Amino acid sequence: MRNLTKRHRSSVWRRSRALLIVAALAVSTCPVRAADMEVNIDNFAFTPKELTVKPGTTIVFHNRDDIPHSVVGSNGEFHSKALDTDDSFSFTFAKAGTYGYSCGLHPRMQGRIVVTP
Repeated sequence: MRNLTKRHRSSVWRRSRALLIVAALAVSTCPVRAADMEVNIDNFAFTPKELTVKPGTTIVFHNRDDIPHSVVGSNGEFHSKALDTDDSFSFTFAKAGTYGYSCGLHPRMQGRIVVTP
């Protein structure tokens, strides 16, 4: 940059700044990756109790409790096996809608995934 004239330096800075802005916009519009969303099961509760995500997002349910739990969609969309401590189950929510779920072993444990377009 030292060998460039003042006019050329200014042009290089404008182009560099424009490229940085384009790169920042590209990163900010990337969809949420599957591993970014999770629900923990602990103390007979799903945490968070409700999540709002975009279509195509995979939710990973982790059992952090010291007893088995399962994850069952209210309308049969998904059903995990009994999850022991530190086991996990994942499901990809492909379509917009509201998906209620509960623990198949402890039906009072409930949660909800809201998928918005």
